[in-house]
Amino acid sequence: MKFGEAFTGFLHGDQEWFLHKCSHVEYKRLKKVLKACRSLRDSGGNEQDESNEGEATNGENQLCQCDICPACDQKFFDELSKEASDIAGCFISRVRRLLHFHFANGMQRYMRRFRYCFSDDQPTLVQEVRMLLDYVTMNSIAIRKILKKYDKVHGSVNGRNFKMEMRGERIELLQSPWLIELGAFYLNCSGSDAGEPGSFVRKFSCDLSDTQPVMTMVISDTITYEYSLTCPICLDTVFNPYALGCGHLFCKSCVCAAASVLICDGPKSAPREAKCPVCREAGVYRDTLHMLELDHLLRNRCKEHWKERLVEERAEMVKQAKQYWEKQTIAALGY
Repeated sequence: MKFGEAFTGFLHGDQEWFLHKCSHVEYKRLKKVLKACRSLRDSGGNEQDESNEGEATNGENQLCQCDICPACDQKFFDELSKEASDIAGCFISRVRRLLHFHFANGMQRYMRRFRYCFSDDQPTLVQEVRMLLDYVTMNSIAIRKILKKYDKVHGSVNGRNFKMEMRGERIELLQSPWLIELGAFYLNCSGSDAGEPGSFVRKFSCDLSDTQPVMTMVISDTITYEYSLTCPICLDTVFNPYALGCGHLFCKSCVCAAASVLICDGPKSAPREAKCPVCREAGVYRDTLHMLELDHLLRNRCKEHWKERLVEERAEMVKQAKQYWEKQTIAALGY
């Protein structure tokens, strides 16, 4: 089955009720834009063949060897960028709502426990996770394939460059820390590495036994995504993990030290000019994400290591608090 047929079946299949209010890639419409552009280039190429026989082959004339294609660039990339942004926004809002109920505090927590007395909504939550995984996977593959087709039609690398721009604008879904959170949530609910978590995701697993801990999502025999769970600063498994706006993961204590802020204040208190220790992008501390589900997964699977890191972090917090108040006392009293 071709991907176009599989994508159409996904949009109008059993999950149609779930996708009703969700944005998605207009795969067929974008293919028509490329088909129209290709027909235009083919006709232009044939006219050139008639006037310049022997200068180029038909196959070469079918490709637009230019950096800018006025026939479809504006319509194609503008539409695809809007769709990718809408999909990312829809996905993040759904995941945020799902995880909010799982880690509810105060009255919401008591109401959730009260509901458990009458019904267990965990199967419903797991089913929603599966649909979200299928949603992000199918749309990401659709974007990947349509950009590849664009480069093939135009003989350019603009599609590949656009994918890099998507990553810079933080709308590359398969590189999003929210996807790691969703996978961690699913693994927490299932209690073990999940095989076939969705109709289009073959396996979601987390390997912490190796020297390089990773979370792996297998989509097909040729498409596998690995997410490193190693902190780039301490080179250990992330503890109390935070993801900066650029998507890089760090331990809370490590990223606070890099931004020269107290652990108790958190990374969001970092100055606006603070840069990511890895990519050196500025302004990413304001959009930090506390990876609660990932932390819960690591706590359950590495209990002894997690306890050791907890003791170390608390000791460092006490040390920082003592130094802070000593400085405040000297500043106030002069000695």
